[in-house]
Amino acid sequence: MNSLPIEFSSVDQPSRTSLTGKVLLGLTGGAALGLSVVCASFVSPAFRKFCLPYIPATRNQITNVFTALRGRQGTLLDVGSGDGRIVLEAAKCGFVAHGVELNFWLVLYSRLNSLRKSLSKKTTFYRKDLWSFHVGDYDNIVIFGVEQMMAALENKFNTECKNGCIVVACRFPLPNRKPFKTFGHGVDTVWAYEIIKTK
Repeated sequence: MNSLPIEFSSVDQPSRTSLTGKVLLGLTGGAALGLSVVCASFVSPAFRKFCLPYIPATRNQITNVFTALRGRQGTLLDVGSGDGRIVLEAAKCGFVAHGVELNFWLVLYSRLNSLRKSLSKKTTFYRKDLWSFHVGDYDNIVIFGVEQMMAALENKFNTECKNGCIVVACRFPLPNRKPFKTFGHGVDTVWAYEIIKTK
């Protein structure tokens, strides 16, 4: 019995990605890129001379800040304003309230939140480096700093602040000034200082 050779023919077919696969691939890549861009603005502070990470103020910290500012009025600057909650609270209390923040997304969020809360006419948010932002026009300044930057900030305030300006430092005190009032305890502590210019 003769056996005939069996021939296998293979037809090369190009692999094709379905339309759904392409859409999913594009969406996943786009989401990853977008997430990387947003995250980069939160991670980049770690590479600066002074790392000032975004840590939202607690309700107790906000209460202590405005207890320290009781009876004050005029202009207020939140240095490193984050999500804008101090600025918005200040506007509710009658201050002309400004915030300076380097993170684009936090500035955008703050502006949108002020619109949503109908406070946009009473608030301004600047996207600038706090070290190059002049603070001399403000009657009141709030700063949530880190320990490593407080000495440099104190020098900036001594040089630029107007006479009689009240500085409220949160989380860490100014190292060489004596506060006239202290409120709260632990991580919620705030220290209030008056800048007096001697002639």
